[in-house]
Amino acid sequence: GNHTLLTGFVLSGMSSRPELQHLLFFSICLVYSMTLMGNLLICMVTVHPALHMPMYFFLRVLSFLDISTASVVVPKMLASLVSEDRSISYLGCVTQLYCMVFLAATEWYLLAAMAYDRYVAVCSPLRYPTIMSTRACLALVLLSCCSGQVVSVVQTAWVFTLSLCGPRRINYFFCDIPPLLMLSCADTSRYEKQLISATALVIFAPFCLILLSYSCIICSILKISSAEGRNKTFSTCSSHLTVVTLYCASGTLIYLQPKSSGSQDAKKIIALIYTTVVPTLNPLIYSLRNKEVKEVLIRVME
Repeated sequence: GNHTLLTGFVLSGMSSRPELQHLLFFSICLVYSMTLMGNLLICMVTVHPALHMPMYFFLRVLSFLDISTASVVVPKMLASLVSEDRSISYLGCVTQLYCMVFLAATEWYLLAAMAYDRYVAVCSPLRYPTIMSTRACLALVLLSCCSGQVVSVVQTAWVFTLSLCGPRRINYFFCDIPPLLMLSCADTSRYEKQLISATALVIFAPFCLILLSYSCIICSILKISSAEGRNKTFSTCSSHLTVVTLYCASGTLIYLQPKSSGSQDAKKIIALIYTTVVPTLNPLIYSLRNKEVKEVLIRVME
C-alpha cells in the first residue's frame, strides 16, 4: 500500500506492439483534434441569437463535457505512445478516476434533462417557455453536476480504500474502476455488486426517465395530423436518441461485466470508443440532423 502510494502506477496502454504505436498515435491524435474542433464549433454556434433555446443550451453543456472527457484521457495516452514512461502518480490516478466518473455520471443526468426538455417542447408547447425558463435550465444542469459529484466521490473513495497489493501495472490506458479492481488482493465480489448498483443508478435510472419521456413524445407525435410536422418533431428527437444509445451501449459493456469476464483488449477498444469516438460523433449527429444548427453553421462560415 505504502509502496503504491509513493510510486503510483504504470499504465499498459492500448497495445504493447511497437509497430502499432505510431499508427495509434496519429489515429488517436486525429480523432482528438476532431473532437476538440467539432465540440468547440458547437459551443460557438449555439450562442448565436437564433439558437437561444434550452435545447441548444443543454447541447453546449454536453459539448463542454465531451471535450473534458476526451481531455482527461487522451493527452496522457498520446504521451505514453511516444514515450517509454507510462507511469502515473497515485494522486494523478485518483484525479483521473474522479474526473472520469464525474463527467460520465453528469453526462447521463444531462441526457435525462435533455429528454425532459424535448418532452415539454412536444407535449406542452404552450407552457414550454414558462417551464423551461433560464432558471429551470440552470437548475437542471446544476442538479446533474451535483449528482455526478456525489457518484464520483463515493466511487473514487471506495476504490482507493481497497488493499491494492497486486503489481503496480494497470492493464488499461487510463485509471478506471474495473482495471483497478484487478489489482486488489482481497475479495472484490462485494465491490463488484456495488459497482453494478452504481451503474444502474447512473445509467438505467436516467435511461428509464428518457424512455418514459420518449414514450409520451411518440404518443404526441402520432397525434400530429401533418406529415411534415411529424417528421420535423421526430428529426429533432432522433439526434438525442442516437446519442443516448451510443452512451448506453458503451457504458453497459464497460461497467456491467464482472472483472473476470471478457477479453481485456476488447474492453480497451470499447473504452477507447467511449472516451474518444463518441465525443467526436456528438457534434456530427446534432449538426447533420438539425436544420437550424446547419443554417447557423452556414451563416458563421460565410
